[in-house]
Formats: sequence, structure tokens, C-alpha cells
Amino acid sequence: MEFGDSFVSNEHQGSTQSASENADPFSVSPLQISVNTKSPKSPGPNSPRPPTSPRSPKAHSKFGTNKGSPSKGSPLMYDRHSHSLFLSGGKDTECNYSLDPSDPKDDSSEVIKESHLLKLTVDFEEYKKKTTVIVEEYFANDDIVSTANELSEIGMPGYNYYFVKKLVSMAMDRHDKEKEMAAVLLSALYADIIDPSQVYKGFSKLVEASDDLIVDIPDTVDVLALFIARAVVDDILPPAFLKKQMNSLPAESKGVDVLKRAEKGYLAAPLHAEIIERRWGGSKNKTVEDVKANINNLLVEYILSGDKKEAFRCIKDLNVPFFHHEIIKRAVTMAMERPQAEGRLLDLLKDAAEEGLLNTSQITKGFNRMIDAVDDLSLDIPNARGILQSLISKASSEGWLSASSLKSLSFAPVKQPLEDSAATIFKKKAQCIIQEYFLSGDISEVSRCLESDNGNSSAELNAIFVKRLITLAMDRKNREKEMASVLLSSLCFPADDVSNGFVMLIESADDTALDIPEVVEDLAMFLARAVVDEVLAPQHMEEIESQFLGLESIGSKVLRMAQSSLKARLAGERILRCWGGGGSSRPGWAVEDVKDKIGKLLEEYESGGDIREACRCIKELGMPFFHHEVIKKALVRMFEKKDERIWRLLKEGFCSGLLTPYQMMKGFSRVAESLDDLALDVPDAKKQFAHCVERAKVAGWLDSSFCFDKSGNAIANGTCP
Repeated sequence: MEFGDSFVSNEHQGSTQSASENADPFSVSPLQISVNTKSPKSPGPNSPRPPTSPRSPKAHSKFGTNKGSPSKGSPLMYDRHSHSLFLSGGKDTECNYSLDPSDPKDDSSEVIKESHLLKLTVDFEEYKKKTTVIVEEYFANDDIVSTANELSEIGMPGYNYYFVKKLVSMAMDRHDKEKEMAAVLLSALYADIIDPSQVYKGFSKLVEASDDLIVDIPDTVDVLALFIARAVVDDILPPAFLKKQMNSLPAESKGVDVLKRAEKGYLAAPLHAEIIERRWGGSKNKTVEDVKANINNLLVEYILSGDKKEAFRCIKDLNVPFFHHEIIKRAVTMAMERPQAEGRLLDLLKDAAEEGLLNTSQITKGFNRMIDAVDDLSLDIPNARGILQSLISKASSEGWLSASSLKSLSFAPVKQPLEDSAATIFKKKAQCIIQEYFLSGDISEVSRCLESDNGNSSAELNAIFVKRLITLAMDRKNREKEMASVLLSSLCFPADDVSNGFVMLIESADDTALDIPEVVEDLAMFLARAVVDEVLAPQHMEEIESQFLGLESIGSKVLRMAQSSLKARLAGERILRCWGGGGSSRPGWAVEDVKDKIGKLLEEYESGGDIREACRCIKELGMPFFHHEVIKKALVRMFEKKDERIWRLLKEGFCSGLLTPYQMMKGFSRVAESLDDLALDVPDAKKQFAHCVERAKVAGWLDSSFCFDKSGNAIANGTCP
């Protein structure tokens, strides 16, 4: 329970704060104590949240049963029956006791309360000592199984974030061998031993501690950035980690430099996954693809030969117990594709499970991956759901699979409609969120609320939110309409969800017209603006149009008007200014202001030559849909000044994902349209432009079909005359 002023004296509130700070040197939040007798389990790796359900590595550890017992006096043993702790976000501590002022049993002395708080601090200090020993031993013996068992035996999963922090920080100060070992260990322990939320928190602590780490480890920025990039590539950190952490750190923090280096220096590079995996020696010279190929080969050989002992030997030689779920997935897939081999493959999995070669955790994980992939399999395997259900039943009846631990597998498509009650509740919440946004203009608060209310990113709820946002905006002034478009661009919903939202809007347009007579004009402008902002692709317009084929339907009128607006000359600028905004998160900007800022940042780049600073300025414009103007102005300046550095800026922007192929095509097209005027000041402009087009095609910036006629007019996806 949480201690309030009415229950704990000021003196003991102070001791509570002190204990909290001792328990976690990076947290200064008040200590809260609540009931929790179970170990944590995360809802998923991509959305680390405080756990709500139990994980029991002791019962079904993928590293086998825990060795020894507390009575045998192992230095790494811990009596996990005494209490179980969980620190969430540095704020909450949970124990298996509570202090309830209404319970006569809890009417104990202040001394007892203080002893509880002191015990928390002592426990954490003890955990720190034990994990330091575990990490040292791991670096000495490279034994993942032993390390996993020792960490489980401590029995304090709520402190595992410190293990992540300690492992990485110690590896950062050692050789590449230890760095690679640390990355492999984190991947092996993820989800089964260390909860995803604890991994997330551990890396958060590392980023926050960058300013301290750099004192002892001068190359902290580069090394920690590589660890974060490796964690993203290994799927133990969600990509959203970088953005969320960057928003929470002070601008001058070294942690910001770490995150920028991870994002732009590693994750944005071509073939980044392979480069990152091999940076420290590459998973002992084995990539994930290599392991998958070896698993596939051993299963194919087993089907042909039936030699079970040889198959077991090959599985052991792989030495990747944390990746055995891939064996399950591939074996089950082969059984579905080759019915004649089904019996032999299931027999292999059964015997491997009985001998302990494949543990319960990996078997469950493998079948759950199959359930997730069954819709894709249905494209190639008729009745894939029925076959998979049959295999699950057989494995369950033979006793080597617990069907109750699997995700549900229905015979209907996975994408089920939401319950009416759930949709109704979300609509009410969405309305409140949008109304508050129109008052505050706080986009980050909207994102936070949506994460809370639509944590699973349901496509149907996203579409409902789009419909509600635009409906409310249409009934308000231009300011709110501009804010709605800016929000839609900032939320980064999947384009299909936004498209479905517009379909719902058009379907209900007849009813909306009773309250908003200008519904056709407004909807058409919102639709056109979504295309200009690259929230929707042009092909989505065609998909929407296919659903409203009647010549006199409101849908057809909306689409015709939107297409007409998009085809007009200077359509982008006109649509961006339709409601008085500049199309950015700064509603006061006009297009001319943005063009002026682009010219100035290019001029500063030419003077200083700092590519990173120029890219930062482009990003801070907050108008990715207007980056074609950056490309146009950069090319024109390059023609005028003959400055090759500008080309390097475009190259950096494209490689980092700042400048998209669509914006490249649009920017080059704008230059092509103005070549005749440009030639008055730069006589060889057409020649230079033709050379740049060829260079851009070779670099992959432009499609090979991009061309322009003798007058300089662009012909995208056409044929050169």
C-alpha cells in the first residue's frame, strides 16, 4: 500500500525516502509498498509495462531445473519464500506483505515498520553483490546455462534491471569478446529469466547514467549506442525505446548523444543488422540466419534418414538453447507442408522433450509463434488452422505440450471485430482525448493516452480514432482542423488504419451532413491533406474509391474533389495552407517562412560544413512532407555554387531516412519543372541536372524510370523521349 501523511509520521516518511534512494541510486521517487506474491511477467517485448501476471522460471526454466537448494548453502542461493520484490520504473516496490492501518494485525510498532524498509535496502545491496559475482563468473566461464540458473536462484526478479545495467556497464570496459558475450547472454535470458520490462528499465538506467559512465569509459557514447542498437536488432528492445528515452532526457545529456548515435550511426545504416551482429565477432561467428539454415538442414536430414541420435547430436552442437523455439516452429511447419513426415517429426519433438533437450518454455514459444503465423501459412497450406489445431491436440495428448499455456487458436480469422461495448468505451475516451488536445495542443499527451487505452494498437480502434478526430474537427474552426491534420501526421498510424477511418467517415457522411453542411468539401480537403502529409499513399485513394463507385454518392463526390485538389498546380503548398497553418507542429508557420528557413540552413551548411547539424535543422522543421523543397533548393544551390558538399548532405539525409524516395522524386521533379528559368542564371543547369539524375538513380534515390523531356518537364514512371 502507499504510505500517506495520515498513516506515517514525517520522520518515517523521511526514512522511507532514504530507503528508496538507497535501493536504487538513480531513483529519487517515494517508496511505495504493495501486495505482490508473484514474480513479474511482461505483456510483450514491444510495450514494456509493469507486469500483471506471474512468471515462474523455477518451474519451467529453459535452462533446466535449478541446481541445489537453499539448505545446501550455495553463495548464490536466496530464500525466495521470504519475500518477492519488484521495482517498476524506479518508483514502486512490491513485497509479499502489506501494512494496512485498518487491520488489527498491522498495528505494530514503528520499529517493525522501519525494519521492513531497512530490509528492502539490505536485500538490494545483497542482490548487487551477488549479481556482480555472477557477471564476473560468466565472463570467466562463458556458461549461459549456469548463469541463468544462478540468477533465477537469487529469486528477486524485480531487481533484474540492475543485472542488465551491471552486465552491460562491466562489458563496456572490457574487450570485444566480453561485449559479444554480454549481448548473447541478454538475448538468451530475455523473457524467460529476465522480464522484458526489466530489460527496458536496465537500458533506461544505462542511458541516464551516460554522463557518469563516460568519466571511466571515454568511448561510452559509441559503445553504449552499439549495445542499444544490438538490443533492437536482437528484438529485446523495441525501436520506440530510442524516441521515448530521448524525449525524457535533458538536451545536454550524454544519453541523448548515445541515442542519436544508435539511431543514425547504426540502425539507419544499410544492412545494419548484419553489421551490428558482427561488430564484436558476431554471435561467435554465427548469425541468426546461419542457425536457422542449420536447423532446417538437420530436420531435412532427419526426415530422410530417421536417425534420431544424429538429430539430437546436431541440436546439441548448435549450442543455442535459447533459440530452440525455432526448431519447434520449423518442425511443425514441415509437418504441415509434408503430411507424410508428420509422424516422424512429432516423434522427434516428443523424444527431445522427454530427454530434456527441448524444454517446456521453448516448446510453448515455438507453438505460439506458429499460431501467430497461421494466417500467412494459410496462403500456401489449405486448412492451415485445422492442421495446426490437430498437431497441438496430438502433442498435448502425448504429454509434451501444455495446450492451456498457448494463445487461443480459433478457426475464424484472427482479426475479429471488437465487442460493441469495447468500441463504445473507446469512442468516449477518444472524444475526451481529442477535446483536451484542441485545448492544449499537446501531441505527446495524446500519444501517451492512446498507448494506455489502445496498448495493442488495434487497427479498428485506430480507425475509430481517425473518424472521431476529423468529425470533431469538421464542426470547429480552421484552427482545430489544422491541429487535427497535424496530429494525424504525428501519430504515425498504419496507412491502412487511416484509410479505414476515412472509409468510415465517408460512409457516415449523409448523417454528418445534417449537422455539417460542408461535409463533402471538408472531407475532401482532409483526404487531400493526408496524401500531401504522406499519411496516405496515392494508391489508398484508389482503394477508397473502389468502395464508393456510385456516380452520385457522397463518397464519389469527396474523392473527385480531393483528386481535383491534388492535381492543381502547386497543390502541395495550397493544401498545406488551406486552414491557415504551415502543415507543421508550429501552426503559425507559412510556407514562405519554411522556405526561408530551408535556404538559411543550407547557407549555414555551406559555411560550416557540419552535416549532422544540417540534418538536425531539417528534422526540427517538423515537416517531412515538405522535404522535397530541401532537395530542390539543395540541387539549385549545387548548380549555382558547384559545391559537392551539398550532394553529401543529400546522401546523408537519404541514408538516415530523413529524405524519402518519394520526396526525392518530388524534389527532382520540382527542379525539372523550373529548369528553363534556372538556365537563365546557370547556362549549364540542364546538363548538371541530367548528371545528377543519373547519379541519384545509381545511388538508389530515384526509380530507374524517372526521366524528364527536353523542356525539362519530369516524366516519373515514364519513358525518356
